[in-house]
Amino acid sequence: MNAGVVQVGVVYLRPGLVFERVLLLPAAATVATAIDASRIRAVVPELARTELEAGIFGRPCAPNDLLHDGDRVEIYRPLSIDPKDARRIRVDVQRRRRAEAAGKVG
Repeated sequence: MNAGVVQVGVVYLRPGLVFERVLLLPAAATVATAIDASRIRAVVPELARTELEAGIFGRPCAPNDLLHDGDRVEIYRPLSIDPKDARRIRVDVQRRRRAEAAGKVG
């Protein structure tokens, strides 16, 4: 590989869509550069106007982090529900199931 170039991947997954691009970028490329070069905002309309959260191989990173040859930039989906609300819902469901099970046994 040319010393002035890095090869990186940009991926985004959601139900019904797998987006993956392999890019050749200048050696000083950042996460933001890779995301822009992938043109994901044009391909996936729901991401067009949002600030994207990303990571490199599962580790959260900043848009200005430099990339290395072989890195995979992973774009994270926006949360559909607040984690605290999700936990409350799970606890409520578990309580109802226990109460129903206790009522059926007794």
